[in-house]
Amino acid sequence: MARVEAIKADITGLEVDAIVNAANEQLHHGGGVALAISRAGGPSIDAESAAWVRANGPVRPGQAAVTGGGELPARWVIHVVGPRYRAGQDNESLLRGAVVAALDAAADLGAESVALPAISAGIFGYPRLEAAKVIADSCVSWPGPLEEILLVGYDEATHDDLASALEALR
Repeated sequence: MARVEAIKADITGLEVDAIVNAANEQLHHGGGVALAISRAGGPSIDAESAAWVRANGPVRPGQAAVTGGGELPARWVIHVVGPRYRAGQDNESLLRGAVVAALDAAADLGAESVALPAISAGIFGYPRLEAAKVIADSCVSWPGPLEEILLVGYDEATHDDLASALEALR
C-alpha cells in the first residue's frame, strides 16, 4: 500500500518518478498546471503530447497519456483529463476515473513515486475541497504497487484542502 501525503510545492520541481498533468483532451498545455509543466519541462513535452494525440486521438475520460519528463526531475508526465464540473453529471466518478488512470499508468511504467495536483479544481471549475476529497479517497483506496503518492497543492489553500481531505480518511 502506498504512503499518501499532502504537500505544498511546485509539482514541476519534485524528484518523483512521475508527475500528473491535469490536461485537456487535446494535450494543449495553455494554462494552469499544464502550462507550468510545459514551461519547466521544455519543448519535448509539447512535441510528445502532440504526437500522442496524432497517434491516439484526444485523451478520453479514464485514459492516461504518457510523455517523457523532458527537463523535469520526474522521468514521466502522465496526462489525464478530469471533468469539467457540471450539475447533472457524475463529476465524482469522472474525477475518480482520472485519478485511477493516472495511478494505473504510473504502476504500468514501473514508477515507485507519483505526484498529483488538484485535478479539475482549477479552470475546470470543480469545487476545490470536493475535488480534494475525491482525489484523496481515490489514492488511499487504490490497491496498486506504488510506494509514494504525493498530493500537491501549489498554494496554501489547495494544500490545506488536500491535507484535510486526507486526514479525514485516517
